[in-house]
Amino acid sequence: MANLIDEWGLLGLFISSFISSTLLPGGSEAILAALRINDAHDPLSLLAVATAGNTLGGLSSWLIGFLIARRWPTQKLLKPEQQRASNWLEKHGSPILLLSWLPIVGDPLCLAAGWLKINFWPALFFIAVGKAARYGVILLLLS
Repeated sequence: MANLIDEWGLLGLFISSFISSTLLPGGSEAILAALRINDAHDPLSLLAVATAGNTLGGLSSWLIGFLIARRWPTQKLLKPEQQRASNWLEKHGSPILLLSWLPIVGDPLCLAAGWLKINFWPALFFIAVGKAARYGVILLLLS
C-alpha cells in the first residue's frame, strides 16, 4: 500500500478528488487519509490538492448544468414540485453551494446551480469553501 501511495501521491489524490465531485462515485477521503497517515505529504499540500480537484469536479457539474440550460430551460422541464425546489435554490443563490460537499445531494446541487445559471464566480467561491472545509475537518481529525 505504501508503494502505491508513493507512486500516485498528490496526482492520485487530485484525480480521485475530481472524480468524487462529479456524478461518478469516488473515494477521495480514503486516499487523503492514507496519504496523511503515511505522512507522504504535508497537510497543507494535501488540503490544497484535494480541494482543487474536488472544486474542479463540482465546477464541471455546474458547467454541464449551464450547457443543459441553453438547450432545455428549467421552465419547460420542471414539474410543479420541482419548480418549488428550483425557486428555493434561486432564492438562496450561491451560498447554498457551501453544501456541495454533501454525499448524494452535492453533485446534483452543482448541476442545478449551473442549470439555473447561478453566477460562476460566487459559485466557484462557495463550492471551494465547502469542499475545503470538509477536507480540512478530515485532516484535523487525523492529526
